[in-house]
Amino acid sequence: MVNFIFAFGLSLFQQLKRHMNKKSTNLLQILTHVLVWIFLFLLPLALWRSEDINAHRMAYNHAIGLILSASLFYFNYFFLTERLLFRQKTWHFFLAEAIIILACSTIGYMLKDLWWSNAYSKSLNNLLPVHKFWLYMREVISLAIISGISIMAKMIVKWNDTEKRRQEEERRRKEAELLNLKQQINPHFFFNTLNNIYALIAISPERAQETVLELSKLMRYVLYDNNNYFVPVYKELEFICNYGELMKIRLTDNIDVQINIDVPSDCEKQIAPMIFITLIENAFKHGISHTQHSFVHIDIHLVEDRIACNISNSYFPKDESDRSGSGIGLENLHRRLDILYPHKHILRAEIKGNTYFSELIVPLM
Repeated sequence: MVNFIFAFGLSLFQQLKRHMNKKSTNLLQILTHVLVWIFLFLLPLALWRSEDINAHRMAYNHAIGLILSASLFYFNYFFLTERLLFRQKTWHFFLAEAIIILACSTIGYMLKDLWWSNAYSKSLNNLLPVHKFWLYMREVISLAIISGISIMAKMIVKWNDTEKRRQEEERRRKEAELLNLKQQINPHFFFNTLNNIYALIAISPERAQETVLELSKLMRYVLYDNNNYFVPVYKELEFICNYGELMKIRLTDNIDVQINIDVPSDCEKQIAPMIFITLIENAFKHGISHTQHSFVHIDIHLVEDRIACNISNSYFPKDESDRSGSGIGLENLHRRLDILYPHKHILRAEIKGNTYFSELIVPLM
């Protein structure tokens, strides 16, 4: 009975501990322990009838058992498990555990059965040795169960602490990786854009000047407005529109560029910054020919609680001598998606004839 009550109390303690505020953890732990032990002591007393002739003996035995159980529990929890078991001293731990359990069982047996019998009756002396042995083994088994509960509780706490440290280290690693990815994508983006401006200078200096002005708008967003992991959707879409205008400046009128955005302009939901720009860059890079009919169609719309970017463009793949198509942007995009939207995003691409289709769907935060 006591063991079941103890296990219930320990479960209650573990549940309460999960909801503790970090700033008051120690005080709440102490208070919770005190309340649990009081509960364990009072509950059996409430179930016994006061007129029962054995009630006093049962209360006395229960109190002794509870004191020994608590002593063994905390000795295991705070000292023995930490000093021996977690330090790979397994045999030392089990030897010390056996000695302590036998010692506590002997003390419990002497204080409960022997002392009570000598003080109030001689009934125990009339028992056969085998019966006395089983009374003693009752103490051993009971305390062994308490010891096992203590070890399991300590191991659960240890596992939780280890898991928290692992998650914190993983979080820091991903933050560092995201920062590194961002430091890669910004120069990559500017490199491609500056190449476009450089090519435009020889053709139309006036347009080149206009392109630099549009580029300054993009730089403001890239350098200052997207320092967080997520940004409001309307800012990201405004950035895409500015990029589209920048690309149109250097293109001739016979190139069909369409950017359709079907998202409320005041949408405050969050999205990872510059998550679509890699696909859009590639569409302009591989979809434009100044000698053949070409097009780039970009469609961005909401799908319930997600946002989808669908791109179709004519396909003029670069040859191997064009080092600008090194694939850094796509590798960066895949890794960012894995970190920011693990198993929550859809990224696919296919070629049908001379048309390249790509689609990216991510959830809104």
